[in-house]
Amino acid sequence: MKKRKRRGKKEKLYPGHVATLTRPVSEVMLKTVSGRQNDHGQYVAYAAIPTRHFATKKAKAKGKGQSQTRVNLNTALVEDIISLEEVEEEMKSVMEALKDNFNKTVNIRTSPGSLDHITVVTADGKLALNQIGEISMKSPQLILVNMASFPECTAAAIKAIRESGMNLNPEVEGTLIRVPIPKVTREHREMLAKLAKQNTNKAKDSLRKVRTNAMNKLKKSKDKTSEDTIRLIEKQISQMADDTVAELDKHLAVKTKELLG
Repeated sequence: MKKRKRRGKKEKLYPGHVATLTRPVSEVMLKTVSGRQNDHGQYVAYAAIPTRHFATKKAKAKGKGQSQTRVNLNTALVEDIISLEEVEEEMKSVMEALKDNFNKTVNIRTSPGSLDHITVVTADGKLALNQIGEISMKSPQLILVNMASFPECTAAAIKAIRESGMNLNPEVEGTLIRVPIPKVTREHREMLAKLAKQNTNKAKDSLRKVRTNAMNKLKKSKDKTSEDTIRLIEKQISQMADDTVAELDKHLAVKTKELLG
């Protein structure tokens, strides 16, 4: 019997072998379970070990950049579907309302103008305090409100000042309302900062309503508009809302720093 030479002899590769070598490890393991292939040798089945592929830093950075891709639709091209300009204006109004709220109710600066915004409920409807009373600064610790022109509104004015959220406790002498200005303590500053955060959260609630209304309006056009177009408009609306939330948070941060130092 001739001895088989172990060295120098090239093993012939069959098509099935080549295909197997070019496949992923997990697939090769599953393939060999079948036993024999083309009657050339017996394969032994091994348990396939699942492998996890980790993304490189470069790939992660690329993916991150893609997820932050911004949409910038031409509002004129989709105005027959939804008015993005109106949605934007509604979102801006939420931001402006918060700014106005901060200037009027979350303010440690004391001046006659700090009471102007207070709304008084009268028999003729809601009126600003400075429309029915003459407001003046007696001293840094005292503001006077003269109700001589509308004495019948004095009680309502006192109630409005007390419920203004400015931590004021007015006193009345006939038609003259005396408003002592409390000392700005650390506790008062912290209370104002808490109030600022509460008002910001309310503004975010209003913003969510604007976004939800816009999305609901957009859903009504799904039957006559392509899915790709709807998806782009939805992304644009969400992007606008996210930008507004960022502005709200930024304004809150500035106000909190102003109050707490």
